[in-house]
Amino acid sequence: MFAAACGSATPSPVDVGSGSLTGAGATFPAPFYTKAFFDYTTMYPQVTINYQAVGSGAGISQFQKGTVDFGASDVPMTDADIAKVPGGATALVQVPTTLGVISVAYNLSGVSKLQLDGPTLANIYLGRITKWNDPAITAMNSGVSLPSSAIQVVHRSDGSGTSYHFTDYLAKVSPEWKSRVGVGKAVSWPAGIGGSGNQGVAQAVTSTAGAIGYVELAYVVQTGMSQAYIKNADGNFVQASVAGATAAASHNSDVSPSNFSITNMAGADTYPLAGFSWVILPTSVSDAGKGKALANLFKWLVTDGQTEGTSLQYAALPKPVQTLALTNLKTIQAGGKPVLS
Repeated sequence: MFAAACGSATPSPVDVGSGSLTGAGATFPAPFYTKAFFDYTTMYPQVTINYQAVGSGAGISQFQKGTVDFGASDVPMTDADIAKVPGGATALVQVPTTLGVISVAYNLSGVSKLQLDGPTLANIYLGRITKWNDPAITAMNSGVSLPSSAIQVVHRSDGSGTSYHFTDYLAKVSPEWKSRVGVGKAVSWPAGIGGSGNQGVAQAVTSTAGAIGYVELAYVVQTGMSQAYIKNADGNFVQASVAGATAAASHNSDVSPSNFSITNMAGADTYPLAGFSWVILPTSVSDAGKGKALANLFKWLVTDGQTEGTSLQYAALPKPVQTLALTNLKTIQAGGKPVLS
């Protein structure tokens, strides 16, 4: 749980609304949200924010039930998801908030650098490659002494936008993965053990010798885990980075809730596992103060608030995506009146 309340800064005279906001969903952007929400409520103590990092699937579910003021998901809601919201598509708006990177972390004593390509990673998660010294892995890691020990696969146990981006990538590089497992926030994993949230996967990898797992880069940096270099679409082995995610995003200039994938994009320095994270907001809030607070919070988050994520390994939204976010935020009404002009 994250709760942000008042801090010591002098309140700004700007009318940003007021009230207590509750949200739930993605763990992928949680470190960014934790820092940003705290700093925002320090500037504007008339606003409080309680965010529960419970996973994208749970965030969507809570928004559908109306138990939170905003939901958060690394994957926009589908038409089927939207149909479960009272009022349907006109009752909500989806706003991109940040650009994150998915790292492939591993726990292998004595191996400081590991290189993997997409098909090999898919075969590990398919359960076809089970030993660290499998020929497919050793062929990409000349001079590295890889043990004969078993690979301990770790995946998400909950409905996860991080899993969506990861399986989206695997489906692009492995025909077998695409046909056998597919893409989704929750899939039938052929191998491995599950961890709840990015933090659960990170904990499982750090505590299990021989483990491999996919986690948002911020969690890897915080825990000091080793991360693999992944072969990108141009054939270069690259490590997860903000720059690599930004390069990936540059290849999709028309991002929308129905066109958001940026995995396995071309480019010499592009990192192949990156994705946007989104919030789901109501287009009409009866409480004028709360509606104004909600719209202004996320207006700040997608503009000035983007700098909050830099030190946490989140990339700033590209300008076209920022424009989309601001346009979508203008659809929000509070007390029957538009909040943003």
